[in-house]
Amino acid sequence: MTYPKPDALVSTEWLASHLSAPDVRVVDASWYTPAQNRNAREEYDSEHIPGAVFFDIDEIADTDTTLPHMLPASEKFSSKVRKLGLGNGNKIVVYDGSGFTSAAARAWWMFRTFGHRDVSVLDGGFPKWLREGRQVEDLPPVPRTRHFISHYNHLLVRDLAHMQENLSSKRELVIDARAVARFKGDAAEPRPTKHQGHIPGSVNVPFGDLIDDKTRCMLPAEQLKARFAAAGIDPKQPVAISCGSGVTACTVALALDLLGHENVAVYDGSWAEWGNRDDTPIEKG
Repeated sequence: MTYPKPDALVSTEWLASHLSAPDVRVVDASWYTPAQNRNAREEYDSEHIPGAVFFDIDEIADTDTTLPHMLPASEKFSSKVRKLGLGNGNKIVVYDGSGFTSAAARAWWMFRTFGHRDVSVLDGGFPKWLREGRQVEDLPPVPRTRHFISHYNHLLVRDLAHMQENLSSKRELVIDARAVARFKGDAAEPRPTKHQGHIPGSVNVPFGDLIDDKTRCMLPAEQLKARFAAAGIDPKQPVAISCGSGVTACTVALALDLLGHENVAVYDGSWAEWGNRDDTPIEKG
């Protein structure tokens, strides 16, 4: 079974054959937690897919808040990506260095949130590209600008007020993309928070369960459907996805998009916000 809506992914074979296409732009959106002890920018400078520009989710963000890599204002996003040469009329392909598609999926979701629909994630990311012996370079991208008109899609984003209101309305099913121990409150967060646990009523679909351990590619459609069905997720029910800081939630959003799910939003503040407050209820176990 193929994905009902496959456009959110491209293969390494597809990208290799389209690298020189005038409308294709490649983006390295690698990002790592401190515990991973990796520097995304240094790795990009050392080697990247030819022509790729570096998209820093901590820089292309709202830097006036203490919450990590929150969505920036539309004007800031437009300005930043325009300087990277990304804009209207481009087919944007995003990858990251982990192969988990998490940071790449975050960038994919950001572009969609600001109105750019022609954006895909490289399945398997940079690790698969390297395993296949494909071309890399260490050259800085050729400077160029591209006009980007932002059209903010609020339907793809949830904030604290939305999530608090949903506790009573239960209009949306909340999916938590964190590992099981963090969801249950049995393990501390990589980014320390005051409280452990999860949003009441949410269900756990760890983002890593949607990725093939060996290839770091997204699981086939039938396996993705089985994962979501096992969590009791109705394809027709609107969902809001949370995680630690709004990154890995986007991998779950990507998987649902591939399956053709509608009404899928990401809680941008996620546990970095909810778990640091004293006025937000928490469940454990």
